[in-house]
Amino acid sequence: MSLSLTDEEAAWLGGDAGDGRAMAMRVLAEAARFLGADQLIEISSAHIDSCLYHGDGGVLFAEKLAGGGAGVAVPATLNVGALDLGNPGRVRGDAHYLAMARRQMDAYLEMGCRPSWTCAPYQAGHRPAAGAQVAWGESNAIAFVNSVLGARSERYGDFLDICCAVAGRAPFVGLHRTQNRAARLVLDVSGLSPALRELEAFYPVLGALLGREAGSAVAAVTGLPATLGEDRLKAMGAAAASTGTVGLFHVVGVTPEAPTLEAALQGAAAERRIDVTAEMIRAARDGLSDGGDGPLDCVALGSPHFSEAETRELVRLSEGASFRVPVYVCTGRHVIERIEADGTRRQLEARGVEFVVDTCVVVTPILAGIDGLMMTNSAKFAHYARPNTGYGVVFGSLADCVASAAAGRVTRDEAAWR
Repeated sequence: MSLSLTDEEAAWLGGDAGDGRAMAMRVLAEAARFLGADQLIEISSAHIDSCLYHGDGGVLFAEKLAGGGAGVAVPATLNVGALDLGNPGRVRGDAHYLAMARRQMDAYLEMGCRPSWTCAPYQAGHRPAAGAQVAWGESNAIAFVNSVLGARSERYGDFLDICCAVAGRAPFVGLHRTQNRAARLVLDVSGLSPALRELEAFYPVLGALLGREAGSAVAAVTGLPATLGEDRLKAMGAAAASTGTVGLFHVVGVTPEAPTLEAALQGAAAERRIDVTAEMIRAARDGLSDGGDGPLDCVALGSPHFSEAETRELVRLSEGASFRVPVYVCTGRHVIERIEADGTRRQLEARGVEFVVDTCVVVTPILAGIDGLMMTNSAKFAHYARPNTGYGVVFGSLADCVASAAAGRVTRDEAAWR
């Protein structure tokens, strides 16, 4: 299938709008041809993951775009960078790492991206309308924007995301197309106990199971409460995008494209159905831990970034507690502004919380040493902790994390999981 460009797009490719946009168009056109697109589609927003430093090539790519006069053609937020800009001494990188990480972040600002520095831009005001065509990077953000907001993005990786933003275009393939958004797999959780489905920790575990079962397929989940909150959907999508490559899932009766199961399936029959059992959920939960139950070195919360509501729940759960190990809370500037205004940040820091802003401890060298035991309530943290940090990991609820941080060793309430 050949890619057809409009006259305007062909002119951009030829350099009529400057070297930077021409470079972006070259990358975008080749990616579109590789993906089998026959045309590009206009987008209304972007979220950029490629601002995180992984090596000098990423810096030079961004600087070449910016140096060619490239600027984003649509509103574009930035994912986490490799520095906590408000506390640069926290990152344990050498001089080269710190300098290059800052150059990469600065290049994206030069192109007009919004300095949001969060993996949860949808909780920082970037919320495209249902049906809007967008180009988002960062796996959890892609799952959320597609599933919970009902906008349409393919799974855009580093560098292609910024090229889409500069061009204001994306390949018209995959999840941009209605027919590709139909569920083909159904997970029914209605047989699980109501008590289990009420647990905050159930949702990242369900997401981990969903990712392993679905891979890249679109799934529909039945049997969840209609009052399901946004943070639980966030945790579920982040887990599914980590253990699998899920870019879209439907929760029947909750998410916008699934008022009914028939709507989620777009009238077709499901290719596969899974009745989720308590044993499957317990196995998925246990699969998120690879450490023991002994002394704890730290707790890590906020992947995706901790919301204001989650922060206030941490205040409630930790009332009267004093933490014996560091409790790292990774969050965005939009949350920090709110919790600083009313003293919540100061209150939590007095209990032993360390806030990490603009970045997170799993993608940036912040943790002391290269091994130890970490506890988290994030399935995404649990999935990436050992390969990215060297730390063993134990998964638990937020209440488990608070109790363990106060005790200095792993402690978990197993009642509901039985």
